[in-house]
Amino acid sequence: MVEDFADNLQLLCSFYKSVADVCRRLNINRAQFNRYLNGTTVPSHSTQRRIGEFFGVEPSEMLLPHTQFVKLVQSRPIRQSDEVKSLTPEQQQFNQLNQSGQHGLAKYGGYYFEYYLSMACPGKILRTLVHIESQGDKTYYHRTERLNPRNLKKSFHGVYSGVVQLLSDRLFLIDYERQTHVEMTQTILYPSFQNRVERLTGLRLGVSGSGERAPCCARVVYEYLGLNINNKRAMAQCGLYDIDSDQIDKDICQSIKNDMKEGDWHFRARF
Repeated sequence: MVEDFADNLQLLCSFYKSVADVCRRLNINRAQFNRYLNGTTVPSHSTQRRIGEFFGVEPSEMLLPHTQFVKLVQSRPIRQSDEVKSLTPEQQQFNQLNQSGQHGLAKYGGYYFEYYLSMACPGKILRTLVHIESQGDKTYYHRTERLNPRNLKKSFHGVYSGVVQLLSDRLFLIDYERQTHVEMTQTILYPSFQNRVERLTGLRLGVSGSGERAPCCARVVYEYLGLNINNKRAMAQCGLYDIDSDQIDKDICQSIKNDMKEGDWHFRARF
């Protein structure tokens, strides 16, 4: 019942701009409200009534099994602010998804080196810099590539921006290329089951930077650097490396090899 209440409350909050906006309108302490959202505790009957009146649902309905509550919400208009009503359908859908995908993301904030076999320069390892940070009720990331395939004096920098969700024990990262708007990538990572994040592994899907723009999938490793780094020094370490380079950890080189075992039907991430 506690879990259903939390899931139902998350769904209702998704119809508003943010959890902070709901707390402000309800005049409820944010830390206390987070405990309701996390399923740590259920509010008192009077607070349940207050929350129900705010969203336009009965307190008893808030305790329904989540699947049943979803159907109820789909068939009944939920009380929304004028600001939320002006959101486009895709913005409202993303806000609903975001309510489920933010819990547990705090420990993943910081800087990472990302490693994978380059799609534009076959046979080379590409090391990029990734920064994950929370802003309000959402988590964003920025990924910067530094390429100099022909040893030119000035390197080319590709900059990508996107969002992060943690859904059912998997990290989902979706971004777009900011300068030309001709590319999107998706990365799915295994989470860290330790208190301290060190390395994350998964798969990255995108298109090659060559003229053919072939869709490609590659194994990827995220190596955690910390919350604060020397950005200039870290960027200087980004770029293309030989697959047997002494500057890349051998375990990382092994983890990003795109080989398949006999009998595999799908290209899979390594844990």
